[in-house]
Amino acid sequence: MKFMKLGSKPDSFQTDGDHIRYVATELATDIVVNVGDVKFYCHKFPLLSKSARLQKLVATSNDENGDELHIQDIPGGPGAFEICAKFCYGMTVTLNAYNVVAARCAAEYLEMYETVEKGNLIYKIDVFLNSSIFRSWKDSITVLQSTKSLLPWSEELKVVSRSLDSIASKASIDTSMVEWSYTYNRKKLPSENGNSPQWNGVRKQQTVPKDWWVEDLCELRIDLFKRVITTIKTKGRVSGDVIGEALNAYTMRRLPGFSKGMIPNNDIIKYRSLVETIVWLLPAEKGTVSCSFLLRLLRAAILLDCGETERNELMRRISQQLPEATMTDLLIRAPAGEATIYDVDIVHNLVASFMTHISQTDPVKKEFLESTRSPKFGPDASKVLVAKLIDGYLAEIARDPNLPVSKFVNLAEIVSSVSRPSHDGLYRGIDMYLKEHPGISKSERKRICRLMDCKKLSAEACMHAVQNERLPLRVVVQVLFFEQARATTSSGSSTPDLPGSVRALLPGGSHGSSRSTTTNTEEDWDSVPTAEDIKALKGELTTLRLSGETNRNGMAKTDIERVAASRMKGLAMSKIFSKLKSSKERNGEISSSDTSESPEETKSTPSVSRKHSLS
Repeated sequence: MKFMKLGSKPDSFQTDGDHIRYVATELATDIVVNVGDVKFYCHKFPLLSKSARLQKLVATSNDENGDELHIQDIPGGPGAFEICAKFCYGMTVTLNAYNVVAARCAAEYLEMYETVEKGNLIYKIDVFLNSSIFRSWKDSITVLQSTKSLLPWSEELKVVSRSLDSIASKASIDTSMVEWSYTYNRKKLPSENGNSPQWNGVRKQQTVPKDWWVEDLCELRIDLFKRVITTIKTKGRVSGDVIGEALNAYTMRRLPGFSKGMIPNNDIIKYRSLVETIVWLLPAEKGTVSCSFLLRLLRAAILLDCGETERNELMRRISQQLPEATMTDLLIRAPAGEATIYDVDIVHNLVASFMTHISQTDPVKKEFLESTRSPKFGPDASKVLVAKLIDGYLAEIARDPNLPVSKFVNLAEIVSSVSRPSHDGLYRGIDMYLKEHPGISKSERKRICRLMDCKKLSAEACMHAVQNERLPLRVVVQVLFFEQARATTSSGSSTPDLPGSVRALLPGGSHGSSRSTTTNTEEDWDSVPTAEDIKALKGELTTLRLSGETNRNGMAKTDIERVAASRMKGLAMSKIFSKLKSSKERNGEISSSDTSESPEETKSTPSVSRKHSLS
């Protein structure tokens, strides 16, 4: 820390209690200066010889009270006045970064100008500030912190602006010109402890990171921090990434619990102001702060009830960087009083805003952005990333027993148009929702399952789905069909034709009269399969897999196709007949001739089964 000593005489100021200061000399004091609640017993000549204000006060005071002055509004109070008084007496006084601003403001108040006496206090302090204080990184920060209690004097004397400019200029210089001695909130480097590794007797040069100044500014109050960052941004020599790192570090330091998504209950107004200021300071460039940081800011803004402008700005920024988010980042707690655990509406709005932003992006710019990404992503990589993100989010919020079907489906439908290679994540979310909400209606169960494309399930997901008793029967049959189609395609065979009644169950259904074929069994196909249904379908899938293995051992492809088609048709038609039969039994419409047919006969005579399905 820089310091300056003024005067050479010994300090003769003495204390008598907490409220009396006097100069111990052979000459009796002839003036009393009241500063606040402290009385200073001094001599007129040394004080008046350097202070124009004291001259005026003595000249204009009443004759009765000419030896006693009252100064209540001097900046810096009794301490600052004592520094000025000691300077007038020529006593030794030491100025440093902690007291120099108070002394400067008090000297201005007392009008200790060069016109009164050459080499007066104002001149000496200004020299000290310019030659020492504002050339030191640490002292510039300390001086700026001390200006808060000396407003408006420190502002009018431009001490604040000069401190800001000093700090911003040092933060903006090239790192090759920075010495680590600029910073003080750090551990010592190995070279400073004499433990630096040496190579051929030459010490390795330490490199200075671009954000070397970030931690030091975290000591500032939010209003001063805002002014420093604004000044740094105005100079335009610091990248947005470093500015973003400064904002991140400051928020983590000054907002307790921020990293854990918790906000302290005390001093809400203070923390609300902090969050709103950080949002206002965010660099304009996209990607200068992480999406995770923005989402934590949004969570804090909601908890602290920040202004709508700040929240909308965060929503806009997050939607543009949504592909960078993680599922954990999106788990924002619902406001107090809400039935759901998480605030699904916010995530819905973020995804909707992202999709709108992507659709409005200029095609040429979009092509350029995609070309700069890793080739493995390909076109529309951002949409795919967001779709996978929402799949994982759906699986997490599905555990909420109070989550309505409409919110689950509406969120999933926003990214339904995105063509992603796998629907395993979406299937996991659907399965979790069905597990946690067993009481939903058949129509709701059907609505949820429509979100999933069975063709995009992996082999492992198909195996799970075929055994899943929570899925409607039509979905299980669709999964089985596409698994069988995958097996025959991999073996070089073509997918066998299925009856229209089964075709209608597949995505897109069939056309013409085949849709009316399934009308009578619609309710049955949307019902939940029994354990026996699952066992039969599981056995069929195992058979198909064994057929694939046999093909690799030498079985002809035509034989595989015939076996697969026969088993698939037989099982599907037997399921249709069985469901239709049970439906008619419930309605009392089945005849003796109907009940005489066996499942074996049904499998061998598909034409008869078709008649039953049409009746």
